[in-house]
Amino acid sequence: MSRRFKLYVVFALAIAFRPGITLALGEPSYISTAPVRNGFALVQHGVTTPLLVSDADWPGVVRAVGDLSQDIQRVTGRAAPILKNESGQDEVVLIGTIGKSPLIDALIKQHKLDVHDIAGRWESAVTTVVEQPLPGIKRALVIAGADKRGTIYGIYDLSEQIGVSPWYWWADVRVPHQDALYVLAGRYVQPVPAVKYRGIFFNDEAPALSGWTKEKFGGMNHQFYTKVFELLLRLKANFLWPAMWNNAFATDDPLNAKLADEYGIVMGTSHEEPMMRAEKEWTSGHHGPWDYTTNAKEIDDFWRKGMARDKNYEEVVTLGMRGEGDTPMSASANTQLLERIVADQRDILKQTVNPDVSRIPQVWALYKEVQEYYEKGMRVPDDVTLLWSDDNWGNLRRLPTAQERKRSGGAGIYYHFDYVGGPRSYKWLNTNPITKVQEQMHLALEYGADRLWVVNVGDGKPMEFPIEFFLDYARMPQRWNKDHLDEFTKLWAARDFGSEHADEIAEAMETYSKYNGRRKPELIDPGTFSLANYHEADRVEGEWRALAQRVDELAMELPENERAAYFELIQYPVDACANLTGMYITAARNAADAQAGNPRANREADEVRTLFAKDAALSDAYNTLLDGKWNHMMDQTHIGYTSWRDPPVNVMPAVSWIQVPKEGSLGVRAEDATPVGKSQVTLGTIDSVSDATRTLTLFDRGLTPVRYKIVTGASWLAPSETEGTVGRAEQRVALHVDWSKLPAGADSADGVITVTSDEGKPMQYTLHAQRLPITRETAKGFVESDGYVAMEAADTSARTADGASLDAMHWTELPDYGETKSAMTVFPVTATGKPDSAASLQYDMYLYDTGDMQLQLTVAPTQNFVPGRGLRFAVSVDDGPRTVVDALEHNTKEDWAKAVTDGVRRVTVPLTIAAPGYHTLKIWAVDPALVVERLVVSHGALRPSYLGPPESFHPKNVGAIKE
Repeated sequence: MSRRFKLYVVFALAIAFRPGITLALGEPSYISTAPVRNGFALVQHGVTTPLLVSDADWPGVVRAVGDLSQDIQRVTGRAAPILKNESGQDEVVLIGTIGKSPLIDALIKQHKLDVHDIAGRWESAVTTVVEQPLPGIKRALVIAGADKRGTIYGIYDLSEQIGVSPWYWWADVRVPHQDALYVLAGRYVQPVPAVKYRGIFFNDEAPALSGWTKEKFGGMNHQFYTKVFELLLRLKANFLWPAMWNNAFATDDPLNAKLADEYGIVMGTSHEEPMMRAEKEWTSGHHGPWDYTTNAKEIDDFWRKGMARDKNYEEVVTLGMRGEGDTPMSASANTQLLERIVADQRDILKQTVNPDVSRIPQVWALYKEVQEYYEKGMRVPDDVTLLWSDDNWGNLRRLPTAQERKRSGGAGIYYHFDYVGGPRSYKWLNTNPITKVQEQMHLALEYGADRLWVVNVGDGKPMEFPIEFFLDYARMPQRWNKDHLDEFTKLWAARDFGSEHADEIAEAMETYSKYNGRRKPELIDPGTFSLANYHEADRVEGEWRALAQRVDELAMELPENERAAYFELIQYPVDACANLTGMYITAARNAADAQAGNPRANREADEVRTLFAKDAALSDAYNTLLDGKWNHMMDQTHIGYTSWRDPPVNVMPAVSWIQVPKEGSLGVRAEDATPVGKSQVTLGTIDSVSDATRTLTLFDRGLTPVRYKIVTGASWLAPSETEGTVGRAEQRVALHVDWSKLPAGADSADGVITVTSDEGKPMQYTLHAQRLPITRETAKGFVESDGYVAMEAADTSARTADGASLDAMHWTELPDYGETKSAMTVFPVTATGKPDSAASLQYDMYLYDTGDMQLQLTVAPTQNFVPGRGLRFAVSVDDGPRTVVDALEHNTKEDWAKAVTDGVRRVTVPLTIAAPGYHTLKIWAVDPALVVERLVVSHGALRPSYLGPPESFHPKNVGAIKE
């Protein structure tokens, strides 16, 4: 980070949390609630400074000035008067667009307003105080835009600065009251956005959004869409793909398109709806088959009428053609036909919009099978933007090559926060950690895909937080790099809920997003998290329960006017997802206990029913919040998926009840147990460094209590209980190793635990004890335990790079990325693959197992976005040779489906360890953008689990970087 940028961040943070100050995310605050030297008073002593705007300006600018007046009233209780001429006022807020406002142009002509750094620049604006700006006016706060949206962004920036969140209506964020508002002296510039067109796509919008709009507005008409337009502009976005399933933006309400243009929103149509026509317009118009080989004349006429209808509006026109219903074209379609279609579409554009077709923004969406057409040789003119896509699960499929980056039309990205399709639809709640969004969209920027970004947000409402990040990152990516994502979340929380609880709310948002990012709720089932191994199900359930408890407790501390927004943005998603996860884990316990004859299964079956009912109650609480303002927004089904399609209703997981006999009998449940024969179970290895325990849980299968005895046969193996009675309550018995009693001179020993009861046959378990020549105090790296060493990728012993330059290949941390801790990735992301790179991650390990072992590397499910290249890394141990591995060597459709389902890809590499003792595992960079989350070295296969074993013991200083 440059020194200048560091100073900017320090300045921004220093003023962000000043009392009474609200920060527009990522930008220095320029508002005070107390008088300041040379400040400009917006409101003081009960008087509000008028807003001055010319009628000659853009209608969208004039309209936004009206919003600013109302925003000032929301904050102070007093609306700002709006003036159309400059007479009779000492001070005004003067707002206008260069070349459109006579007021602004007069200031520039008289050299009273310096616009050298914004004039002619896309969506830029300046806010500054001008003395004696016009006759009769002593002083003005001037908001001058280089173009229409520049001015509008300047207006809404002031609204956000004074305390009106962009989500004041859409998420019911409170507006703090202030008696006075002053603008600090200075010059504040809205920068040129890094991405030219930035917006959202309402898709998969039934039943939630469609049900809500029908009830509240009578459909997706201009009353609904103007709310959307305003939100986008407040978020400083400019682009929209409208809802498409059974909706037609331009014909459902003729005011939709007209008002979009007036507001300042650039419209497009989805990847399957070319030439500004909705699919519904075709299917409802009875135009014949949607087949260009047999019905080209009708289709051309359909497109021509659409373009003639919308020709005067600001649009990005989608080209190409797909089959009806978001499907591929017919099997007989070929690249020659598709090139002909595009050529005919461009002829229509010449005839209806502009003879110079290169001046019309156009996009070709390379989505799903369309990318295959491109790879087979199909091309479009250079002025058409190539819109690359992710794999519907947040992993970019392809990015521009160096040659493609020379195209005048540039490139963009179609991204997903919501998806209907395989392996499983995910439509309910936010499952998109911004750490993942930033990592992938950073790739897009570095590879030149910066012309248009549009993200599928489904119903929109549950995605408020990632929507704002996506759009903010598209505008100012340098501000929100990987090292400032925690800051983004805290500033977001401080703006919308105040600074007192900002850290707690930000942590809740980050944690819930991370947990949902592990596996989307629609993909969780009773078999997801292991009951038997590594305490996984207990750990996951405990994490969610602790988060929900913190969130619920905080809700009671918040003022009443913050609770609705808190419920929508934090409390409902946390409580609902914690409840869903707990329900599935309880259903898993029920199945296991029913199979074992444990009466606890009956209580668990009842608990599953209770949790299922709680899910419905939580959704109902959301739908009835604020007298039903958001009714239907939580109608999306999310329990009981059996295929990619969402179930028509939520379906409770199957449960079992058992008949409990009167006569008791002893049952035993063992953790981390592996059967090794018909009558023998091993509890693995306990070593002297981890000094772990194993637990046997004893239960009674009947109604009559039973007695038990536990005999170990080894003096060093000490159970916490040796005999007792088990009744309705289960009995937990911990098995410890007393290292002082291990046979003298022995490095290891095997013990047998025998559990008996009066009426049953003995149950036997074996346990291996391993005394290590090192201790927790002397260990110099990760220590093997129970046959494995598990390491978080960021906890390195050392890291090396290719050189001192930032352009040299090196590993860098992605804080809080991934399923567990953080991740490591290779920068620069545009580097050329280098099999002999000197950039390494190094992990010191103490191993007591030797011979054939394996490394399981957990990596992000990154796609091979560079044509002809994989995603390679190299592995070596100590000073041994490197083995180059391609993480995408096995990348069938099934491999991809598992990777996106799990949220990670696991790559297994064989290792040979010649002798016990210390070793250094090295992971060498080869291809950039590989993201490593975890590493596990094991002697044999790991016991099954979803997240893998917890991290092994290591000294506190592991993670220090030695470069």
